[in-house]
Amino acid sequence: MESKILIVDDDKEIRKLISVYLENEGMQTQKAEDAIEALKLLEDKKFDLIILDIMMPKMDGIEACMKIREERSMPIIMLSAKSEDMDKIQGLASGADDYLSKPFNPLELIARVKSQLRRYKKYNTDTNSNKTVIDIGDLTVNTDTRQVWVREKEVRLTPKEFNILELLARNKGIVLSVEKIYEAVWKEDFYKSDNTVMVHITKIRDKIEEDPKHPIYVKTVWGVGYKI
Repeated sequence: MESKILIVDDDKEIRKLISVYLENEGMQTQKAEDAIEALKLLEDKKFDLIILDIMMPKMDGIEACMKIREERSMPIIMLSAKSEDMDKIQGLASGADDYLSKPFNPLELIARVKSQLRRYKKYNTDTNSNKTVIDIGDLTVNTDTRQVWVREKEVRLTPKEFNILELLARNKGIVLSVEKIYEAVWKEDFYKSDNTVMVHITKIRDKIEEDPKHPIYVKTVWGVGYKI
């Protein structure tokens, strides 16, 4: 799966330069000319790493980094025309993972991007039972923030719908019976005549599947239950 990188810099030429180098390495990029635009993009899309300039109008990179860190943990590499130690300290203290002074060698930036991505992906390769972010194809479930994204668009689920999806995602490939799903989510005994789970599964499919009648995520195993 291609890594998706958000490039945030008020200099159009720098955005373009970084984008060309990253895309030549097989990564996807999206560009934002300031921190305000970047924060809006982060509301709707998922990125694996952010390259963030410090000196920008409207909101500087330090403040933007702190706002991003309130909810997100992907690596952040900060860029600055200043090379003083204090700027580096401020950048790292605000939650950045690495720091590079301008002018920089694009190849060094690429090396640092790859290094941060390796570390981040290694850190996030626990078993699904311990992961806070579960990726299944174009479906992403964040169990900490209780958010769900499908094809980079956030999907709003009710608490019970999320609990069902999380249960299935943590048990990827395992068929769970309707009884097991009900008792795990509702915390009470299941009655065979109850179609509550089926109704919720239908609603989940309406929200996450391109074609709910032919689901690719939440599948029915007839006579047994459901699985992802």
